[in-house]
Amino acid sequence: MNHAKHKQSFLVSGMTCGHCKAAVESAIIATDGVEAAQVDLNAGNATAEGTFADTAVIASIKEAGYEAKVSGGN
Repeated sequence: MNHAKHKQSFLVSGMTCGHCKAAVESAIIATDGVEAAQVDLNAGNATAEGTFADTAVIASIKEAGYEAKVSGGN
């Protein structure tokens, strides 16, 4: 599937420590099409950049044991 390059923010719940932050960041980076990721533990959000499907990033975060949704989404 071909996705346009973009940057997307996600709200992530369940992160409580630096290990959680690292686990979420690793999960996002491992997602097909993600070129860069940043996770802010205190704000409870993450940002991904690349040519990925938002749903794939959410699935990767959930697989790592955390809840996620597109920031600003319903």
